[in-house]
Amino acid sequence: MKWSWWKGPPSQRPPDSSRSKSVAGLTWSDCPSECLLPSQVGSSVGPERGRARPPGTMAGSDTAPFLSQADDPDDGPVPGNPGLPGSMGNPKSEEPEVPDQEGLQRITGLSPGHSALIVAVLCYINLLNYMDRFTVAGVLPDIEQFFNIGDSSSGLIQTVFISSYMVLAPVFGYLGDRYNRKYLMCGGIAFWSLVTLGSSFIPGEHFWLLLLTRGLVGVGEASYSTIAPTLIADLFVADQRSRMLSIFYFAIPVGSGLGYIAGSKVKDMAGDWHWALRVTPGLGVVAVLLLFLVVREPPRGAVERHSDSPPLNPTSWWADLRALARNPSFVLSSLGFTAVAFVTGSLALWAPAFLLRSRVVLGETPPCLPGDSCSSSDSLIFGLITCLTGVLGVGLGVEISRRLRHSNPRADPLVCAAGLLGSAPFLFLSLACARGSIVATYIFIFIGETLLSMNWAIVADILLYVVIPTRRSTAEAFQIVLSHLLGDAGSPYLIGLISDRLRRNWPPSFLSEFRALQFSLMLCAFVGALGGAAFLGTAIFIEGDRRRAQLHVQGLLHEAGPTDDQIVVPQRGRSTRVPVASVLI
Repeated sequence: MKWSWWKGPPSQRPPDSSRSKSVAGLTWSDCPSECLLPSQVGSSVGPERGRARPPGTMAGSDTAPFLSQADDPDDGPVPGNPGLPGSMGNPKSEEPEVPDQEGLQRITGLSPGHSALIVAVLCYINLLNYMDRFTVAGVLPDIEQFFNIGDSSSGLIQTVFISSYMVLAPVFGYLGDRYNRKYLMCGGIAFWSLVTLGSSFIPGEHFWLLLLTRGLVGVGEASYSTIAPTLIADLFVADQRSRMLSIFYFAIPVGSGLGYIAGSKVKDMAGDWHWALRVTPGLGVVAVLLLFLVVREPPRGAVERHSDSPPLNPTSWWADLRALARNPSFVLSSLGFTAVAFVTGSLALWAPAFLLRSRVVLGETPPCLPGDSCSSSDSLIFGLITCLTGVLGVGLGVEISRRLRHSNPRADPLVCAAGLLGSAPFLFLSLACARGSIVATYIFIFIGETLLSMNWAIVADILLYVVIPTRRSTAEAFQIVLSHLLGDAGSPYLIGLISDRLRRNWPPSFLSEFRALQFSLMLCAFVGALGGAAFLGTAIFIEGDRRRAQLHVQGLLHEAGPTDDQIVVPQRGRSTRVPVASVLI
């Protein structure tokens, strides 16, 4: 029996001289774009679906080998498109063609200056996003005094916000893959600014109302965080994208640090911690205006396609989820990022309070008594450290990864693994030394946070090149869900809960408060080591997943679907699809 490789209408079938050679286990590089790929031929192959296989290999328990035999064994060269993998007379391309500045402007319809201005606006909003999130941490001792709450209730402030953010992220991820991203962000940020302003007027007897408003703030952050990176991905490619993402993610540590600084200094200047929550809403109004006037919606995935490749169309939400679940690089890198979120979420809320208790134990600062304003420079110092280590860590991680990519295609996950595994011992030492020397504690925090910050931009870049453009907002959303569900949604509350439980077994004292929080925060070092292991696992799969995404975008790889359990065979001069099981080999 002869096997047909032609997928299109019979009237458009190329002459015999252009048919592919008779081979078993045809790989993508051996056939033109019209040829059936292994994922399209007898693909009841389980987890290996869609992968090219060497000649003669089997898949799962299917007894039918992967064959694509031409009608004539004496065929000529394989036709193809110049510059595409598998074209005869052209070298096999290891990477997709990267358009220059003029090419990017023609594809996106935006000048390089306008694209850079859009990234600047997105960076400003990202900075504002994290500044608002950690302003609360900068005045946390005052909030505890005002509402008369303990450590576990304080942890709930962050947990409620992250939980809301986590639940709403998939909703905005779905919308961001299908509707105008600019208007989604405008509406979300306007709502977030309004709710944040309202949270500053809550009376002391209604702590539950503060929790409710912090939960509603998650609406705005979910509308932005899931969508903004995909806009950058549709404006730039390759090293340009990595650089722009590094600039975008500089805003995370810098905004976090500014949140501590703004919280503590505005409180000192106004004499009331409520004014710390009234700074970011005004800046949020400016952000909405900049979004509306500056940002334009680029075409999704256009910068990554060849000019003759078909446009990508969105698939169903369940199809997106199935594809993401089968992408090991996405799953493992998300687990690694979950560890980053767990550690940063814990430190963000509890580090200033821990440093204050350390100074009290060392006799350097008077204790924070009920009815008094908590006076400490630790929020300011920790904020400055967070800003500096964030800029240093993000820049260092991106630069190291960029240099290593030329010699090691697995550089991105390996740099992330090195950052997490390296930060764990320094974070542990910062906690262990806190009772002896506050200076040593700050030094170890500086080193640990620098190594931890190396992950931010690289993790985002990994997601963007192992996931196709029409799924990126959904992927961002579910990475947010996973990292917050198992990371910083529960870590502040968990740390506070462990601290309260430990204090119950010890006599009340400032030393017991310090020791309880010290021991509970040591959990962060262990979680960081687990995250490093997840990134090492990512390095195993990263090359294959990246290549599959590139081929899909270029139209060279067909995604497995319900009709893919069939192969094309000639029947009375016409191509037809029949089940693999009905064909005798």
